[in-house]
Amino acid sequence: MFNAINIDFLKSALTTKECIHSLEEIVEWLKIKNLETYVEITEIPFNQMTDWSFDQNSGALKHKTGKFFSIEGIQVKTNWGNVAEWQQPIINQPEIGYLGIITKQINGVLYFLLQAKIEPGNLNHVQLSPTLQATRSNYEARHKGKKPIYLEYFQGVKQHQILLDQLQSEQGARFLRKRNRNIIIKIEDEIVTETNFIWVTLGQIKELLKRDNLVNMDTRTVISGISFTDINQEVLETICSDKLLNYNSKNHVVSYLNNLFSLHSFDEILNWITRLKFYYDLEISPVDLRKVNHWSIKENEIIHKDNLYFKVIATEVKINNREVATWNQPLIQPVLDGIIAFIIRKIEGVYHFLIQAKVEPGNFDVVEMAPTVQCITGSYKHSDEIPFLKNILNATTEQIIFDTLQSEEGGRFYHEQNRNLIIEVDYQFSLEVPENYKWISLGQLTLFLKFNNYLNIQSRSLISALNLNI
Repeated sequence: MFNAINIDFLKSALTTKECIHSLEEIVEWLKIKNLETYVEITEIPFNQMTDWSFDQNSGALKHKTGKFFSIEGIQVKTNWGNVAEWQQPIINQPEIGYLGIITKQINGVLYFLLQAKIEPGNLNHVQLSPTLQATRSNYEARHKGKKPIYLEYFQGVKQHQILLDQLQSEQGARFLRKRNRNIIIKIEDEIVTETNFIWVTLGQIKELLKRDNLVNMDTRTVISGISFTDINQEVLETICSDKLLNYNSKNHVVSYLNNLFSLHSFDEILNWITRLKFYYDLEISPVDLRKVNHWSIKENEIIHKDNLYFKVIATEVKINNREVATWNQPLIQPVLDGIIAFIIRKIEGVYHFLIQAKVEPGNFDVVEMAPTVQCITGSYKHSDEIPFLKNILNATTEQIIFDTLQSEEGGRFYHEQNRNLIIEVDYQFSLEVPENYKWISLGQLTLFLKFNNYLNIQSRSLISALNLNI
């Protein structure tokens, strides 16, 4: 029996024309929102932060309420990779927040209600975020400001309204075991479209992902969990015909959604990842932030001795359309941009992704499935040791099917963007790969997305960019 919800998702993914708003209207709307929004981000010394201070016992940088998040020191010990032990600062945010999208059928098509949201770390200020993007401290109004718009739709949601509901991880290199509730709900009643919100189709979101830094990380992770793969062939053919797809586009859709063949069975892949989780060790212990090896706390930044990886900076934020207009907070600032890439290949006509099993210090369950290449903050620039990196950097124009700059989450990261790539290789590319890599079909990946803590946020971000319209 096929899933009617997935049919609605697929129709929306294939709808990019004759929508409520055209793509160019959405882009222009975002430009106007940027012009309308007053934003001032000022780097300040740590001792000028009125709401944050360094804890006398642990050295951790904490909010005066004890809520929101803290910057802490950790020691990492692992048998994964070339470095067995190190220390670093990390974000500790134990709260599980909402990343939620409201959907509604409009003229027979499922539309998504997105928000033009300004985050202090965004490169271009305003990006398209989920309907609701809020930590527990935010929606409980610990900042003494207003509660987020549309919060009541998620707190009062009924089971039959839920289209997707998952706990998914954040960046494992920067957050300590951080997760958010990724949820999509469907409403039937009329709803007021508040200022700074807009209705778009799933297909339009994916088209906007072809442009740099328009769709934020939180929207990308939520829509990555959407699956189409249990739709039967007859229904699929009907939908493709209704959308008047040409022959090549229809074959492209069928290939993406085909779940009849995979190089490895689901059980084989589950055994593979379970074995690696058993084999790899990840021991995390707290360290006084003031004593973290190779890092130092200066007047206005926490920085590595060789200026590597990232910095922690103190900022004063002024934004005129947020629940609170002025506040101060720490932000993580990258040293350089990074690169995140999938190699994909058709095997027996079905797209497979070359997945890496990756250990990061903040992972909730030791190992998560990462893209083929995941190098943040420029660490790839002078490395010959990273598997498959040369395949990515030397890819031809014909091989590149997705290539944009995408931002990390602007509420915690300052001006961080990474180059996101999907590279398609042909039959000459070997199926033999190292032990911690595995060819996994798109259908199998979407099955893993139904469970918590299997695919990391970088993988989910790239999967969200897969576009059925060519």
